[in-house]
Amino acid sequence: MPTPATPTASTTATPTPGAERDENLRRILGVVGEKFSAQPERATVRFRASGAGGDGVRSDIRIGRHELVVDEPPALAGQDAGPSPVETALAALLSCQVVTYRLWAAKLGIPLDDVSVDVEGAIDLRRFYGIDDSGRAGFGDVRLVVTLSGPAGEERYRELAAAVDEHCPVLDLFRNPTPVTVDHVTA
Repeated sequence: MPTPATPTASTTATPTPGAERDENLRRILGVVGEKFSAQPERATVRFRASGAGGDGVRSDIRIGRHELVVDEPPALAGQDAGPSPVETALAALLSCQVVTYRLWAAKLGIPLDDVSVDVEGAIDLRRFYGIDDSGRAGFGDVRLVVTLSGPAGEERYRELAAAVDEHCPVLDLFRNPTPVTVDHVTA
């Protein structure tokens, strides 16, 4: 009668969710980090968008290969053909948070199964409509609620949140003044 096989320890581990994604992110971070360290002048990247007004207050925007419609709801003279400009700004903040959480979780070796972000901002429209010019035209405040899930402990997720707060480009735009030059051209 044959002898039963002796169980052996497995030499392959079951990959954790997101392990392949995180390894890919670490590889990209390593390559980019080496390039920018060797050639710091290549680290500055210029992003561009262009667009024109459409019907009503609608804007048709081109960003690289992508097209985006930005509009206002009917209460603000639009046709609601797309998100409003301020909603688009909040979406930019939300999506940049997600990207920055993913990148920094991979960089710090913090397992992160999921990240979800809710963002809201309040604008007093009196300045926009020229009723009262004493307040801001933009957001008076913005609130983010970030929910992280994964097997790491609370301390590691606090470490991750601190890194994201320090390195998220769009959060930086919201928190700090950015020099803006406006050239008015008449066609």
